[in-house]
Amino acid sequence: MGQPEGPPVLRAPMRSRLDEVDAAAAVDRALALGLCGVGPRLSQTPGDLPEACALVAEQHDERMVRRLERFAAEPSGAFVWTRSGEGLFAVGRLTGPWRYDASTDAHALDLVHVRDCAWADALLPAAQTPAAVLATFARGGRNLQRMHDGEVAAASARVYEAPEWRGGRRRIATGSSR
Repeated sequence: MGQPEGPPVLRAPMRSRLDEVDAAAAVDRALALGLCGVGPRLSQTPGDLPEACALVAEQHDERMVRRLERFAAEPSGAFVWTRSGEGLFAVGRLTGPWRYDASTDAHALDLVHVRDCAWADALLPAAQTPAAVLATFARGGRNLQRMHDGEVAAASARVYEAPEWRGGRRRIATGSSR
């Protein structure tokens, strides 16, 4: 495993730490709206990131503050991978800054700290997903995390730009509709 080249590549499970939250619905909403996000919910809407961090520290803990700060600090253009409830994979690129989504749906799904994300049109089966991505998801967990495989950025770019996976929003690479 070499040093990563190219933009950062992130695993974004988009799963709440609250077991009662429907993880598949959170991912579906994020893909449909062109978002990537993390929790936790807050009791009031913050006006900016420093206020959000202060509220997270007050209502949750410092570890969650650091997770939020890392998410907000990732550069635009970073690749992100997530997995649908059906076990298919999606790759996107962060395209916007952090913001707080105070909508009822975002609160219900505990996916309130969001960034715009341009998701590729395809949802991919494991057989067409880079090995480093599969290994990172196989370890489990609910945290956003960087992948450190030296080839994962180039592999992500190839998948993201593949012409055979363009032209049908949220279409599975095999051609069937979601």
